[in-house]
Amino acid sequence: MIQLRTPDEVEAIRKAGKIVAVILNELKGMAKPGVSTARLNERAEKVIERWGGKPAFKGYKGFPASICTSINEVIVHGIPSRRKISDGDIISIDVGVELDGYFADAALTIGVGDISDEARRLIAVTEESLKIGIGQTRIGKRISDVSSSIQRFVESEGFSVVRAFVGHGIGTRMHEEPEIPNFGRPGVGARLEKGMVFAIEPMVNQGVYEVEVLSDGWTAVTKDRKLSAHFEHTVAITDSEAEVLTR
Repeated sequence: MIQLRTPDEVEAIRKAGKIVAVILNELKGMAKPGVSTARLNERAEKVIERWGGKPAFKGYKGFPASICTSINEVIVHGIPSRRKISDGDIISIDVGVELDGYFADAALTIGVGDISDEARRLIAVTEESLKIGIGQTRIGKRISDVSSSIQRFVESEGFSVVRAFVGHGIGTRMHEEPEIPNFGRPGVGARLEKGMVFAIEPMVNQGVYEVEVLSDGWTAVTKDRKLSAHFEHTVAITDSEAEVLTR
């Protein structure tokens, strides 16, 4: 069953979302050549602790870190390590926070140093596709209206949308119903109602959309090893346009 959140619950998710936004802003500034992804994870943990929250990812189904750091061909679920970011990399940073029993989740992709024009365009298209999807998140629309709008835009730009991973409802659990795919035909699925809260997260590949999960059981990479980008926001459906709770 899809949960409808009360205004007080939305406010609780908004507070968790503020922490997520603060962390992403800090890590975006830290992601420079020579900085390890483990250092980004350590910084995120300190910020979460300072704000009184808990890292939503750490220990979730056994995940060993508090954030995901996915570099270049890694789509999602990259595990922070001693690996240092290099000039020309693109890195996706995904952060989830629990605060007083409520969750928020967001991600962004940034270019480090001198990146290629194609990498820059991939990042811009992925970010814009999220904005387009959020624009469809209104009362009376259907879930697939969000999904199809993302796919149409991404594919019109010559990129592909990952099918293996999708967005999700979020609130008192990290992942709730419904799933929010980034592909599909419009006009089907549940109608959107005031009080629904979703994490919308397009994952866009430079080449094919197929995915391979590495031997660690987490790190998901593009099958052709071309670049991937990922953007995400937690949003709430209100009387008018959707409110982004992780901005």
